[in-house]
Amino acid sequence: MKVYTYSEARQRLAKLLEDARREGSVRIRRRDGQSFVVTPERRSGSPLDVETVDLGVTTEEIVEAVRESRRGRLAARLAELEPIDPGESSVEAVRAEREAIE
Repeated sequence: MKVYTYSEARQRLAKLLEDARREGSVRIRRRDGQSFVVTPERRSGSPLDVETVDLGVTTEEIVEAVRESRRGRLAARLAELEPIDPGESSVEAVRAEREAIE
């Protein structure tokens, strides 16, 4: 841990704070022997708070991409379904499909 005298700390406060950030803490010692430790405060934000990245994509383009993706998945699921028997009621067919999916 780096140790500064009180006079050094006053003269080089910016460097002292940078050292504390980089090393975790620094000590300031006074002439009378008292010492103080300067430690950076932990950020209180969420670890999910991250800087944004500009990809040059609009909100509308993202929404459209999601919709296209969903349409593709829906089309694939519909292609997998069995055709409905004309003699079967639509309610019965829906129930049968639900049971098959579950």
